[in-house]
Amino acid sequence: MSKNLVLQTDFGLCDGAVSAMFGVAISVDPELRISNLTHEIPQFNIWEASYRLYQTISYWPEGTVFVSVVDPGVGTDRLSVVAKTKENHYIVTPDNGTLTHIKQNIGIVEVREIDENVNRLPKSGDSYTFHGRDVYAYTAARLAAGVISFEEVGREIPLKDVVELEHEQPYLDEQGVVHGHIDILDVRFGNLWTDIERELFLKAGISYGDALEVSISNNTQQVYKNIMTFGRSFADSNFGEPLLYVNSLDKLGVAINQGSFANAYRIETGSSWRIDVRRAPKVIYS
Repeated sequence: MSKNLVLQTDFGLCDGAVSAMFGVAISVDPELRISNLTHEIPQFNIWEASYRLYQTISYWPEGTVFVSVVDPGVGTDRLSVVAKTKENHYIVTPDNGTLTHIKQNIGIVEVREIDENVNRLPKSGDSYTFHGRDVYAYTAARLAAGVISFEEVGREIPLKDVVELEHEQPYLDEQGVVHGHIDILDVRFGNLWTDIERELFLKAGISYGDALEVSISNNTQQVYKNIMTFGRSFADSNFGEPLLYVNSLDKLGVAINQGSFANAYRIETGSSWRIDVRRAPKVIYS
């Protein structure tokens, strides 16, 4: 193992919860290198936890162990698992949909249920409300430190049984319209990150500099419709103007130059938020 341990939660840093997880991990092995992915996932937002893992995981060395705890079902019969990805990373998490983006975009080769008879913090008693500390941080630290092997986590679970969140795939229709969803926000800057891959977008014959009609809807209600340019960078639009661009994950993004698109139009994320992109109709003046 690489001895790298990366933590993600919706706990925030206003109390001692994250620090307790650090303490458990360091108690297993003081030489572990522990980093924070984020602890600002919106409370109970499994979708965003899934995406942030996908956004980050490939840039870490093989063997890195990730912990993701966004767990509205803590204490229920949902499983606690460790997944091994095709890129040889490990994710310790509740089986509640957190693995959705990893499974669909990167691939998972094996999943094991955490055997709490072996992999649970000693003297943690009958507490069932802080699995992030008592089960996930403890198991992840033991795995990252080489105290246990992946096989010693627990029994193997069929990949088909892993819980996935509902997620319709983007597509290009016969009229040349690209359909997708607003997957996540570039939170600090308010840009929209879609699930539309650059290659799918370019199949529509679109080139940099083209004018495109962009429609955004939440379920059946249209929230936004306008024409904007497909640019290489934010500098390809004037201050305050919208544009389409390719983000750092090679997917389509929507932004306002030096402004927050999400705040301006009150746009959120998830499977109900759709985006449709087509070439802007040509206006003929008589």
